[in-house]
Amino acid sequence: MENGHFADEIYADTVTDNIIYEQPLNERIRTFLRLEFLFLRVDNALSGCSEQQNRDAIDSLLQILSVFERSDLKSEIIKELERLISTLSALENTPGVDKKALDDLLSELDQILDSLHVKKTAIGQALRDNNFLYSIRQRSSIPGGTCDFDLPSYHFWLQHTSESDRQDQLNAWLEQFSGVRSAINTALHLIRESTHFVPATTVAGFYQHSLDSNQPNQLIRVQIPRNVSYYPEISGGKHRFTVRFMQFDLAQRSQQSADDIVFSLSCCAM
Repeated sequence: MENGHFADEIYADTVTDNIIYEQPLNERIRTFLRLEFLFLRVDNALSGCSEQQNRDAIDSLLQILSVFERSDLKSEIIKELERLISTLSALENTPGVDKKALDDLLSELDQILDSLHVKKTAIGQALRDNNFLYSIRQRSSIPGGTCDFDLPSYHFWLQHTSESDRQDQLNAWLEQFSGVRSAINTALHLIRESTHFVPATTVAGFYQHSLDSNQPNQLIRVQIPRNVSYYPEISGGKHRFTVRFMQFDLAQRSQQSADDIVFSLSCCAM
C-alpha cells in the first residue's frame, strides 16, 4: 500500500454544521492545500491592523515564499490548469452540459493561464529582493528571533508607519501571488465539486476503499457532524485509502473507535 500522511487539512462546512477532513492523493494537491491554508491565514491577519496581525501576515507571506522556493511550483500550477482545461473541453459535446457555463469557466481558466505565462520573473521575486523582508526571513527560524532588539528596523516599521500604510504595503506584497492564488483556488474548487458526498460506514472504526488507478484521483474528503467526539485519520495512495475514526482525548493518545460509524465520503477525481 502506498501510504500518505494523515490529513492535516480541515475544511469547515458552516452551512450544515459539519466538518470536512481532506487528504490529498498526490504531492501537487498537497502543496495546493498548504498554500490555500497559508493564503487564508494572510486574509485573517489582514482583517485587522494591530501589530500582532501585521506580524502574522508577514510570517504567512514568508512561509508562502518558502513554498515557492522548494520546487518549480509555477510549472506545476500551469500543468494542473492545462490538465483541467483539457478535461473540461472534452465535455463540450456531452448531452446535458450547460455550454455557456462551461465556456465561461474555460475562458476564466484561459485568462489565469495566460497571466501565468506572461509573468516571466519567478513568483514572489520582488519579495526575495526586498532587504527589509530578507532581514525578517533570516531571523524567523530562531525562536523569538524577530523581537524588537533583534530587528529594530521591523520594530520601527510597526510602530512608526501608519496602520493604513502598513495595510497598503502588506496588500502590495500579497498581490505578488494573485495569479497563482486564483489558479490554485479555481483548481481546488473544481476538484472538490467534481464528486458528491455519499454515505459510507466503518467496521469498528475502520474503513478501506480501493481506487481505480485509471482515474485521476486527487482528493479524499470525509464529512462528519461537528458535535461528535471522534475524528478521522486518513491515509491514502494511488490504489487505495483507509479511514480510521479516533476518539479524541486531550490527556492521552487517541484510540480507534470500536463503533460502526456512518459518515459521508467524497473521492474527488477530475
